[in-house]
Amino acid sequence: MEFKTILFYVFAAIMVLASTRVITARNPVHAALFLVLAFFNAAGIWMLLEAEFLAIVLVLVYVGAVMVLFLFVVMMLDIDTDKLRENFWGYLPVASLVGVVIVLEMAAVLWRSFLSFDQQAVNAGNIGGTKELGLLIYTKYIYGFEIAAAILLVAIIAAVALTLRKRKDTKHFDPADAVRVKRNDRLKIVKIDPVSARAAGAADSNSEVKEAP
Repeated sequence: MEFKTILFYVFAAIMVLASTRVITARNPVHAALFLVLAFFNAAGIWMLLEAEFLAIVLVLVYVGAVMVLFLFVVMMLDIDTDKLRENFWGYLPVASLVGVVIVLEMAAVLWRSFLSFDQQAVNAGNIGGTKELGLLIYTKYIYGFEIAAAILLVAIIAAVALTLRKRKDTKHFDPADAVRVKRNDRLKIVKIDPVSARAAGAADSNSEVKEAP
């Protein structure tokens, strides 16, 4: 057995175990960390396939950005895991049905691909290269790329809209009102009669004298 084959089995076994722990871990932070471990092992498998660009993108984008953001969100929201586990087994029939449908769809696609598989020699140096990927994305898959970008933009706007809520313990103002404000609205000058401290003291003494009898 070659050394590459041994590495593949090691990466694949760790990735399967980490993926299992993602859905079985009780702590959401631990589940996110196991998902990071699964991503690293998937990147190792991509490196064995000589797809360095895909491996680097997997580590930088998913591990370096998405998972870090997910960890921050999980820790900041302070999710009540006990409440989330309520009626957990009640969703098992629906989840099992969806899982079976997904497995059947994947099996149908893979079985058809295996039947029509024609082994051809491929230049390994072109797999995972930035130039080849760029040419494919911006020529053959340009419409799919643009649709994916639009979907991601909608998802970002939806995430901001869902998390934007008013809180009673914070002060906020409308920037439009601050722009439309005028000088007279900020400061109001009121004219009053001048009163000195000596005159105020004399008035107090006179009132005390009058009240004495």
